[in-house]
Amino acid sequence: MPYRHLFGPVPSRRLGISLGIDLVPLKTCSYNCVYCECGPTTALTTERKEYVPTGDVIAELRSYLSTSPRLDYVTLAGSGEPTLHSGIGEIIRVVKSEFPAYRVAVLTNGSLLSDPEVRRALHDADLVVPTLNAVSDAPFRKICRPHRSISPETLIEGLIAFRKSFSGEIWLEVFIVPGVNDNDAEVGKIADAVREIMPDRVQLNTLDRPGAAAWVRPADRKTLDHIASLITATPVDIVGGLPSRGEIDSFHQESADTILALVRRRPCTLDDLAHATGMHRNEVGKYLQYLLENHLIEAKRAERGTFFLSVS
Repeated sequence: MPYRHLFGPVPSRRLGISLGIDLVPLKTCSYNCVYCECGPTTALTTERKEYVPTGDVIAELRSYLSTSPRLDYVTLAGSGEPTLHSGIGEIIRVVKSEFPAYRVAVLTNGSLLSDPEVRRALHDADLVVPTLNAVSDAPFRKICRPHRSISPETLIEGLIAFRKSFSGEIWLEVFIVPGVNDNDAEVGKIADAVREIMPDRVQLNTLDRPGAAAWVRPADRKTLDHIASLITATPVDIVGGLPSRGEIDSFHQESADTILALVRRRPCTLDDLAHATGMHRNEVGKYLQYLLENHLIEAKRAERGTFFLSVS
């Protein structure tokens, strides 16, 4: 059956073989992050509701998981902030009760964890990956461009409260934007917050393909190594140093080859490629990142967006 709300499995550097679940329309989020690979937020909101039918998502999951696919994670992520969906807790509970062999991950910006209902909804997940990019107000707002009701203080309070009530793993992502949150003063504040939150791991990330704002540049490895050395309360991973997507079992060379063939014919945007291949935008993005890393394609910004084109 065709799936409207599931995508993949995708080759994820952090999660291995990951089946994605998309719970909100593109691009519905409580942030409008400058680095987001999904592009600018079109619906900036903190309103929790049933953005897509919960019953339909559960039916698709039952259909797919009943075939016993090989997966490392069933991952709630996709086109925006998944905790905005009011049925996320029910979806997690169905997976864990009916298909207990599968681990559930939630990729979230963490902005709604100050809400006790959201913390309860994620209670049965195995892994939650929230984001903390800055502690000071100015860099927080410059990077995340959040809904007006969200502040770094409420974000951190929510993360601390969630850690106290959640028995699963928490991997805290810190996305480094050079010139904004990479100075020692801000990193020191982040390190202090990490000490309070006590995640199981910190994952340092930076730009690996074009984001929503043209001015954002990737941090170099020397900068990331220095930042990692300042965060001492918990182990730190640098995401760029994790295994290549090409080494993950869910990586399909034919998918990469199809995308490469399309951009060799003419420059394409991510949306062009998703439409042409029938793949979810997030899945296309994983293969674009692989092709960029291997210098097979390059990205160029234009009026209609970012275009990907062959380098040969």
